[in-house]
Parts: sequence; structure tokens; C-alpha cells
Amino acid sequence: MSAAGATPDYQFAPHERPMMPGSPATPDHPTRRRIGYFLIGTLLGLTGGFINGLLTANLPQIQGALGLTTVEGGWLTAAYSMTNICMSLLLIKFRQQFGIQRFARMVLAGFLALNLSQIFVHSYGFELIVRGASGIVASGLSTLCLFYIMQSMPAAQRLGGMVLGVGMSQIALPLARVISPALLIHGDVQNLFLFELGLTLLCLAGVWLLRLPPSERIEAFEPLDFLTFALFAPGMALLCAVLVQGRIQWWTTPWLGYGLAGSLLLVGAALMVEHNRANPLLNTRWLGSGAIIRFAIIAASMRVLLSEQNYGASGLLAVVGMGQDQLVSFYVVVTLATVGGLVASLVTLNPTDLLRPVMISCGLIAAAAFLDVDASNLTRPAQLYGTQAMIAFAAIYFLGPALMGGILQALAKGPSHIVSFSALFGISQQLGGIGGAALLGSFQIIRERFHSEVLAQSILPTDPQAALRLQQLGGAYARTLGDPALRQAEGGVLLGQQVAREANILAFNDVFLLVGVLATLAFLYLLARWSYFKWKGITPLGKELAALAAMRNRAAS
Repeated sequence: MSAAGATPDYQFAPHERPMMPGSPATPDHPTRRRIGYFLIGTLLGLTGGFINGLLTANLPQIQGALGLTTVEGGWLTAAYSMTNICMSLLLIKFRQQFGIQRFARMVLAGFLALNLSQIFVHSYGFELIVRGASGIVASGLSTLCLFYIMQSMPAAQRLGGMVLGVGMSQIALPLARVISPALLIHGDVQNLFLFELGLTLLCLAGVWLLRLPPSERIEAFEPLDFLTFALFAPGMALLCAVLVQGRIQWWTTPWLGYGLAGSLLLVGAALMVEHNRANPLLNTRWLGSGAIIRFAIIAASMRVLLSEQNYGASGLLAVVGMGQDQLVSFYVVVTLATVGGLVASLVTLNPTDLLRPVMISCGLIAAAAFLDVDASNLTRPAQLYGTQAMIAFAAIYFLGPALMGGILQALAKGPSHIVSFSALFGISQQLGGIGGAALLGSFQIIRERFHSEVLAQSILPTDPQAALRLQQLGGAYARTLGDPALRQAEGGVLLGQQVAREANILAFNDVFLLVGVLATLAFLYLLARWSYFKWKGITPLGKELAALAAMRNRAAS
């Protein structure tokens, strides 16, 4: 049976038909080819994850090399999120209309052009352009990774392959921090760009050697799609900018309010356009249903809670003086725990009980956060191995079930809902990540100011211990400063630095406590919901699973 819009000389068997237009066919492959697809998919996934992971891990070094302020460095982070957050809307339809091979060539050619340009051009403006374009490329690489991994799986395990494909890019985030010190051993950020160029060339070679099977194509784009995107994308970009810069420039900066208002207007206008379309890009009626809203809230909330590691633990270790070279073993542990979480998610994946892994992940985050609340200036990476391994495990363990739950709901409604789900999932993860950092970062700053004031008020000049401490700190300058008054003043400066450090540590402990409380509340909610389903004998997503089984039977016949 020939598929409409497919490559003319290729005949699809019924079981080989793509899941939806724009996705590759799924023929039966020999074992060696499956291994090849798996290895190339792994390479694509890690490369896509490194695009953001290397930026996040080495942002201070990039700022230093380009002479950037903290605000300018924040714009580099924002530029990536602003483009990455909703590119799936267009990329899915691009694949459907132009095919998977053209999509793959476009993504990798764009990435190669970016990396080559970055080696020769060094300026803040160009770096902003590169980071913005990198958000688009990362979205495309993640999709290619997904398709390659799924080709390596037998038909019965392809949904698990989808989970594995999404998890690959997550492994790259801690792994980037493991390899960064080796890349920057001579302090030259150019090595980062050369490393990315090498990965790009490997990806090009792999995709050229082993192509994806052809896909079905349709006329996917409609004129109103571009109007929706022209409203929706700038609105989400403004929201990302506000969340990233709010903590840096502080929330009372006037332009942040204007940006948030503009975001709400643009996104609202896009949703109004979609709500009244016969064939919407974003199915607002389905996205507004209770099940999908719960899914989005849970997915975003988990990302907020997981900021305990990305912002809390890394920030604490920076405050106590730990540099990248001293954190390699710490991030090796985090990487191994992430791999363990991915394996556990695949092994225990059960479409009829997808709530339990999310509940367990919340419990692990809560336990780890409460164990971290007694940090001090003597805390070192080794003391956080256990708790941060728990959080890294939870970060990937919840992702597979959450992703599968959303995909099953979308597929049961029809392939057209995949575009809406893909946009929702990407937005929830991006906003949850940068929103979590904004929330915890702002809370930490507020608590640091509180603790600084309390500690400063407790230090009295008449206190013998305080006077002795000032004398000891000033004594460090005894060989260079002969004036006792100057030594006393320098001692006061050092004491102020120590007070600021202790206040920051106490503030991070408050952050851990906040995350622990929020994770506990989430765990109790999910436990109550899971227990209710078990008591009533309800199978969540039972109707969706039945609908998909019926669709498969019809396709096979």
C-alpha cells in the first residue's frame, strides 16, 4: 500500500506506516542497523543537550572572555530560552510539509554554520544571535534524537524509546559540567566552540551514513499558522526575558512590568485566534481540559522543585568557594544518578500507573531538600553526593511517565493534537526551569538580606568576642599595614565578607527548606490522588489506552 505524500519509490507495509505525517516510517531493521540508530541517536541527544549545558556550566567564563556584565550574561541565557520554548510549533509542521530528510539537513547545516561562525567572530551581539539560533537547533536535534532512538527499538517498545530519546539530552546537562574543566584547562573559551564544532561534524557524518526512513508528507501550513506564531512566539519570548532578568535586575524594574503585560496581550491574542479556527495549531479546547491543565501544572511544578539542584546546591557550593575543578566528582555522581533514573524509568514504565513514579520523585526531592537544610561553611561536595544523587534520579525518573501520559492523551484524540501537546510540554519544561530559578533565586536574595541584617545587628563593638575577631582579621595585614586604625578597618571589611557568606549559606538553607515543604505538599497531593484511584479501582488513561489499541487494530487490518 502506497502512502500519500511518501517518497514515490517506497512502499509502506501497514505496520510500517508512520505514526503521523512528518515522522519517519518504522520498518523492521536488522540488529546491526538498530545499534547504529541507537548510537547516532545518543550522539544527537547529547549534542542537543550540550548546546545549553555548556552555556550554563561556563557562563561566568564566557562573560569574562567577552567582558560582559551580569545583566548581559543573563541575556545570553534568555536568548536560548526565548527561541527554544515554542519552536516545536513550527518544526513539526515543517517536517510534515517538507519531510524528515530536509528537516535533518536544515538542522545540522544550521548548527554547522553557527559553530564555524563562532570560531571566527567574537562579540556580544554575535553571541546573542548564536544563542538565540542555538535554541532553535537544540529543539531540532532533540527531535532527531527521538526518531533515531525509536528506530532502534522493536515495535512493542517504541513508546519507551521515546522516553529514552527525551532523556538523552537531560544526561548532557550534568555531563557538561564534568567535561568543562578539561575543555577550559588553559582558560580559553574557544575550546568550547571547537568541541561543539567537532560534535556537529560527528552528527553530520552519522546522519549521512544512516538516514532515517522516509516519511509521509502533507500540506501542513495554513496562513493563520504564521499569524499565531507571530503573536505567540514574541509573547513567550517576553515572558522568558522577564523570568530570567527579574532576579538579576530585580522585579521592580519598570520594563519588566511592561514586558509581562506585553507577553499576556500577545499570548492572549494568539490563543483567541486559535480558539476560533477550524483547524487550529494550538487546540485551546483540549489544552483547557482539566486533565491537560493538571498535566501542565505537575510538569512545570516538578521543574520548579528540581531547581533545588540547578540553583540551590550549585549556588551553595559556589558560596563556600568551590570552583569547577573541585566539582568534577560531584557532577560525575549527578550524571550517574541521572543515567540510573533513566534506566529505572524505562524498566518500571507502566502505562496504567504513570502517577506513581511522579509521586516517588516528589518524595525523593522532599527528603533530599530536608537533608540539605543544615549546610554550613564547612559543607563540601562529598557531603551532598547522596542528596543530589536523589534529586538527579528524580529529575529523570518522573520525566518518562509524565511525557508518556501526555502523549497517550494526545494520540487518543488524534495525531493533530501532537502539535498542541509538544508545545505544551516544551513550554512547561522551559518555564518551569527558568521560573524555578527565578523563584528560588529571588527567595534566596530576600532571605540573605534578612540574615545579613540579623547577623550585623548581633555584632557589637563592645562585645569582647567581636573585638577579638576584628583584631585577628586585621592581623593578617600586620606585615603590610603599620597603622593600627587601617588594620582595624581592613579587619572590618573581612568580617563583613564573612557575615555575607554566612548570610548566604543560611539563605540557601531556607531555599532547601522551602523546596522540601513544596515537594512534601506535592507528594501528599499525588499520594491522595493515587490512593483514590487504587481504592476506586480506576485506571487512569484507561480510555486513552483502549482508543489507541482500537486505532492500532484498524491500522493493522
